[in-house]
Amino acid sequence: MLEIIYQDEWLVAVNKPSGWLVHRSWLDRDEKVVVMQTVRDQIGQHVFTAHRIDRPTSGVLLMGLSSDAGRRLAQQFEARQIKKRYHAIVRGWLEDEATLDYPLVEELDKIADKFSREPREAQQAVSHYRGLATTQQPVAVGRYDSVRYSLVELSPETGRKHQLRRHMSHLRHPIIGDSKHGDLRQNRAAAEHFGCQRLMLHASQLSMTHPYTGEPLTITAGLDSVWMQAISQFGWCGLLPDIERVEFNDPKPQDDFQATTRSE
Repeated sequence: MLEIIYQDEWLVAVNKPSGWLVHRSWLDRDEKVVVMQTVRDQIGQHVFTAHRIDRPTSGVLLMGLSSDAGRRLAQQFEARQIKKRYHAIVRGWLEDEATLDYPLVEELDKIADKFSREPREAQQAVSHYRGLATTQQPVAVGRYDSVRYSLVELSPETGRKHQLRRHMSHLRHPIIGDSKHGDLRQNRAAAEHFGCQRLMLHASQLSMTHPYTGEPLTITAGLDSVWMQAISQFGWCGLLPDIERVEFNDPKPQDDFQATTRSE
């Protein structure tokens, strides 16, 4: 059972667990459980996607309950009318607040795009970030005798593939658990010592105008147990009151951080 965090006669939103695919893909033919089919079975009607969240990312996933609703939501996302807020744990101390306008070249898929030879032009990519808290822990990694982490709020203005992950890596503050753009040794240390066995990126909130009623709508997704354990260990409890919680039953993820790091 997935956690339904919003539902009316037009829309439904769930708190997507880390490790779950949004929908079936020929690239992942062996996956038997995905969000769309699970929600369909859970509420007894078809759902229509309007946006996606990366497989290792958790948080708000909004869907339409009709093709028209899905289309209207997709148009709002494309027009940048929906504000997205994420939270992440990153390597190092990031304490300032700023906007990063750093174009990104579209990432090619190793399988789907293996025959593509056309050069890709960099596309505009804008992310806003704000440091919320820092911690230093006595865990040796490489030539350092301690590790430093920061809790960061992120708001992407554009929606490029892996935008937040790539932007944080560009700032030399990669997101913990990012096996593609992050620091493998830091990821392993965070998994071993602090239980961060996943990408520490959470889609916390969507704010928008309801496509049918015209009323303001804000949808918030609570943190999972891995996140709650981390912020407790790092002394950050109380900093995210809208999404912190005491208990959370995790659906079984479809993959885990350990399996991801071994494939690198």
